[in-house]
Amino acid sequence: MNPLFRRANDTDAAALAELWLRSYSSALPTVRRAHDDDAVRRWFADVVVPHRETWLAAADDTILGLLVLSTDELEQLYLDPAWQGKGLGDRFINLAKQRRPNGLELWTFQVNEPARRFYARHGFAEVEWTDGLRNEEQEPDVRSVWQPDTAGITRRAGRG
Repeated sequence: MNPLFRRANDTDAAALAELWLRSYSSALPTVRRAHDDDAVRRWFADVVVPHRETWLAAADDTILGLLVLSTDELEQLYLDPAWQGKGLGDRFINLAKQRRPNGLELWTFQVNEPARRFYARHGFAEVEWTDGLRNEEQEPDVRSVWQPDTAGITRRAGRG
């Protein structure tokens, strides 16, 4: 099955919220959620889909993953638990880098070792660790940054 990637629209908000809730519970069972299910659903309908660059991957009318970008931040990347490890996350990261070719940053919880390894594999460097007092979950987190290899591009372009 080859998922279709497309921009989300208002009619996708409810399904995106449900995917986020399932994925968060699966990936982060020890992290307290700052908002209940209904607040998450409202957040997707009122903020995420209408005001962020939101992408989804779908197959057979089922949403398998989501990507949310802001100006220079990868805000959300969540996959249906059954679709983890099948290359979908790699495709979302490639899409994010295409959409933000000058660089990206993101935050992830320190306890989320699989996500941290995933982002490191994709060239994100961990640059800041916090005690979690600045996020709603009060969970220690880490900021990671990806910068394109502009030096390598410049060197290659300068060769004749």
